[in-house]
Amino acid sequence: MEKIIQTLKDARQPMSEFVCLMETFRNPYLVLISCILSLRTNDKTTYPATLRMLELAKTPHEMKNVDVKKLAAAIYPVGFYENKAGQIIELSRIIDEELDGRVPDEIDDLIKFKGVGRKTANLVLAKGFNKPAICVDVHVHRIFNRLGYIKTKNPEETEFALRKKLPEKYWIDINTLLVTHGQNVCKPIKPNCPVCPIADYCAKII
Repeated sequence: MEKIIQTLKDARQPMSEFVCLMETFRNPYLVLISCILSLRTNDKTTYPATLRMLELAKTPHEMKNVDVKKLAAAIYPVGFYENKAGQIIELSRIIDEELDGRVPDEIDDLIKFKGVGRKTANLVLAKGFNKPAICVDVHVHRIFNRLGYIKTKNPEETEFALRKKLPEKYWIDINTLLVTHGQNVCKPIKPNCPVCPIADYCAKII
């Protein structure tokens, strides 16, 4: 695994604009609301929508006062944009009024927010708080199973399997590395194995 991680880092595959944006935030609240936008929406759509959202507000106190229709219009056409607008405003109100403006830094508290699952919560911990957490999306789930490193049926199983097996020092960076690898090379239907930098380590379980 050490060789796989280092090889992916050395490959310097191009990151999507949205992934780059999430890497620069280092702010739990911005990671949280941006991740909510990204659910069931591709990065090409999510990136400009996130920038438009942040033109309206960048803190929970500012966001809770944004008109829901105005926010919905700004984030369109992300998936379920009207629901997400209402969710982000209500979540911002709770953080500002009930949590003293602070995003929780424990997964059990984060997943209490409506619409926030383990993937989003773990990303907030890893990228917002720099705490060891494994954010498992479809890329992480697919690639680790394709490598033969684990054998799981869904992302949640993958998270807990990796918690037991993957050294903690890799947890924070693993999502960015594998999302980028999945978007560029190890795609769902037609993985480009001939150009894959980690092909020699892969069991190629499709």
